Amino acid sequence: MSAFDQRDGVIWFNGELIPWTDARVHLLTHALHYGSAVFEGMRAYDGEIFKLTEHNQRLLESAEMLDFTIPYSVAELDKAAREVMSANHLADAYIRPLAWRGSEQMGVSAQKTTINVAVAAWNWGAYFDPAARARGLKLTFAKYRRPDPMTAPVHSKAAGLYMICTIEKHRAEREGYADAMMLDWRGQVAECTGANIFFVKDGIIYTPTADCFLDGITRRTVIGLAKQRGWQVIEKPIMPEEMSDFTECFVTGTAAEVMPVGSIGDYAFEVGDITRTLMDDYAALVRPARSVAAAG
Repeated sequence: MSAFDQRDGVIWFNGELIPWTDARVHLLTHALHYGSAVFEGMRAYDGEIFKLTEHNQRLLESAEMLDFTIPYSVAELDKAAREVMSANHLADAYIRPLAWRGSEQMGVSAQKTTINVAVAAWNWGAYFDPAARARGLKLTFAKYRRPDPMTAPVHSKAAGLYMICTIEKHRAEREGYADAMMLDWRGQVAECTGANIFFVKDGIIYTPTADCFLDGITRRTVIGLAKQRGWQVIEKPIMPEEMSDFTECFVTGTAAEVMPVGSIGDYAFEVGDITRTLMDDYAALVRPARSVAAAG
């Protein structure tokens, strides 16, 4: 596959569709030097973008946490995402809205910078190896930890917060793992580098309290699906040693969707009934037409 700056198609850039290769920024863009950018990741299934408005609302909220205002409404951003999908003739795709401070001012202060917004979309298949749906992902422990909320805007989807995620993802893959699970600054279980995490014990689902990391849209969706099944979901602090008591583990995210975990370091889990059911329920939710056809 060609590099991301050398693809065909169009990108929505500050209010208009432009050729893909023309969507460029200057070297002295503030966001490149200081991480002053926020983004979203969405998936489209059969031409419909899942949770589109919810994602764009979060984009605006993330920008506010970084002390800038996106010059487009949620409705305008929704329309832009649909335009990009249509113009690129995509049905199943990944959509990436991005908002960032421009190049009008260089230095820590950035009040004079223009806020730029772009939306790109492309075909993107499974985030993890599909074979792991049967056996579960193999994870390791990250060395970096999710920061204290008093040290960073941890509830924003800010570009800079993913620096340590890239480092840990690379470290994990070099050592033969699919991903790394991160603890928080207190030593409690937090999340993976790009996905939230859940555990199962005695028919009850547990997930870490999202007090220092992103409360994912897919995370909330899966909690809703579990409750529809009548399963109890408990959000609580989880220490690493508690993982020895859990029988199932899975991760959730827009890119990852719902994926089982087979091991985290020396802790082993089975791909059990609750995990498999939630994988199927999520697939049915994002592709309702296919589910109806299969049922018929």
